[in-house]
Amino acid sequence: MTTTFWITLLVSAAAVTALLLLTFAVALRVGRYNVVDTVWGLGFAVIAVVAFALSAGHGSEPRRILLLCATVIWGGRLAGYVGWRSRGKGEDPRYTEMLGKAPGSRAAYALRKVFLLQAALIWLISVPVQAGMFEGGGPAWLLAAGGAIWLFGLAFEAIGDGQLAAFKADPASRGTVMDRGLWRYTRHPNYFGDACVWWGLFLISCGAWPGLFTIFSPLLMTFLLARGSGKPITEGRMSGRPGYAQYVARTSGFVPLPPRRSASAR
Repeated sequence: MTTTFWITLLVSAAAVTALLLLTFAVALRVGRYNVVDTVWGLGFAVIAVVAFALSAGHGSEPRRILLLCATVIWGGRLAGYVGWRSRGKGEDPRYTEMLGKAPGSRAAYALRKVFLLQAALIWLISVPVQAGMFEGGGPAWLLAAGGAIWLFGLAFEAIGDGQLAAFKADPASRGTVMDRGLWRYTRHPNYFGDACVWWGLFLISCGAWPGLFTIFSPLLMTFLLARGSGKPITEGRMSGRPGYAQYVARTSGFVPLPPRRSASAR
């Protein structure tokens, strides 16, 4: 890798940290820490723009453009959806519960455990996007495969979000469990789609074998969604809802599968 690549890593780290510090200031002003959820997707887009600008004259132009567009489109859509979903609402119960146990200053705890931690995760997960900007040629089929997986993941996530939004907007759905559309085959189509997006970006970024070392990125994102702060927390909040245990018993927890007729929950 060139010196410019290491400079790009440093500049992107500074950029995403500045973005999350600004978000923290906004959160203090509006009295809600959940504004950070909207900025999660924007952070990836900012890093992609920084990496694209600093990698000019390096790497494969088609790969650079594809990585930029794919990351910005995904991050922008996610930010827009989360911002729209949270409009007019108060603090997210996740942050209320977490910060209620904070030792000392809640603001300082939120800065460390939410905002700066998310800045670090965004930067780390984005390493393939940044490295891919500096990759040379490589097989065209890998770009095509990565692009196809990215597109599938984006569509799966967006369709799942749209189906859930329509379900929640219907007064007849109040107090019931969403088990229609993509939600019939996986309890978390949005998280599964997210994971596919990052596996696709990883494949796009691999112009040569050293790119395989960045496989930690999609693995980390998949872990966070399926075992970390995604699925477990969401299901913990839903567990007391009538009919949810039966939904869990018949529906795959992550990877879409045909509904089970009778099986223990995964």
